[in-house]
Parts: sequence; C-alpha cells; structure tokens
Amino acid sequence: MRPKHLAIELSKLTPHPCTSVELEQYATEGDLAAYWLLGIDQVDGLEGKKVLDLGAGNGILGCGCLLLGAAHVTMVEADPVVVEVANANAEKIRHKSKGTKDVIHEHITKQSKATAPQPDLIVMNPPWGVQTPKADRPLLEYAFSLGAPVVHVLHSSKSKHLQALGRDYGYESEAMLKTDFRLPPTYQHHTKRKAATTVLCWRFHRPGDAKLLEEEG
Repeated sequence: MRPKHLAIELSKLTPHPCTSVELEQYATEGDLAAYWLLGIDQVDGLEGKKVLDLGAGNGILGCGCLLLGAAHVTMVEADPVVVEVANANAEKIRHKSKGTKDVIHEHITKQSKATAPQPDLIVMNPPWGVQTPKADRPLLEYAFSLGAPVVHVLHSSKSKHLQALGRDYGYESEAMLKTDFRLPPTYQHHTKRKAATTVLCWRFHRPGDAKLLEEEG
C-alpha cells in the first residue's frame, strides 16, 4: 500500500477526542502514522504478525497495522470514551483487512498482566511525561517486559531516558524517523493556533537484530 493511500484510509477514522490533558491525549495525524507504519512494515514486516498497540488512542496505529496485513492487533487504551472510538474505527476497516482485533480498556501499571496473544511486535505513542512527569514509564516498562522481538516507540526527541530503559530490559535501539509532530490548539493552555514539536520514532530490538544503517544504542 502506498503512503498516500494508507494516509487517506487512516484520515477517514474518527479522530481522537483529546479530552484529557492529564493523560496527554494528542492525535497522531494520518500522514505521520502512515509514513511510520510503512517504515515499520518495510523493516519488520507486519504481514501475519500479532501486534500490540499500547496507549492506542483512537486506534490509528492498530488500524494501520491491520490494513498492512497484521493477523491480530490488540489495542489497549486507558480512557473508556476513547476505547469506544478505537473499537468503532477498527470496525470501520474490518472489511478491508483479514486480521482480527481486540480493544481493551486498561490503565497500564506495574501490576498489569501480560496480554494474550504474545505479541510479535509492539507499537506505541505513549504520553511523553510533559504534563505528568514519568507518565510514559509504566507503558514503556510494560512493553519491554513482554519480551517481544521488537518494540516501536514514537516519543519526543528531547527524551533522553528511552535508550537506557530499553537496555535495562535487554534491548538495543536505533532511530528510524525524525520528524515534526503537529500540535493543534486542543487544550486551554495552548496559546498558539498551530504548533509542532520534533519527535523520534525508535526501533528497540534484540542484540544482533539491527536493521538500519546507523546503530543508535
């Protein structure tokens, strides 16, 4: 699937309602999601994979994985209202995908149990810890603890702790994509009509499984 076609499909999804600043809810745009997911597909292959989408939001990443041939996608989201949006979006694209899905309402903590089935690949855009310090830690630690062969993470380029945290769980890392993440004026504290921040898309992998030209971790 070409980036333009995937971006169009993802842009048709019901957008993230973005009602909780505490949960740092920001919508991932269709163009960015499509470009990143196609990169993931090129490097790790989504066809037939069992994928876990953590902090799934409206399901844009999980739905993109299904459209790219994932066999099963489990989407986990903390906000019950947003869970309904993600589930509805997954139903929208069901006829365009052969894969299956589960949409789970759960706030990930250290006590969270492993999901079933065991994921082949994890993809996530967690809260970055801007409004609530270390808000990303439970999701990152949970993801790394599952032992998936590869974990893909979109995060602020300013974050310095991701690589070290991944190493604690036996992962090496490489940066796949550096780009702008647009921030529309969603919340009251936003004073600009349009803003953007730089993000990095990381690929965490087991030792010896680097796929990119330059190893970052």
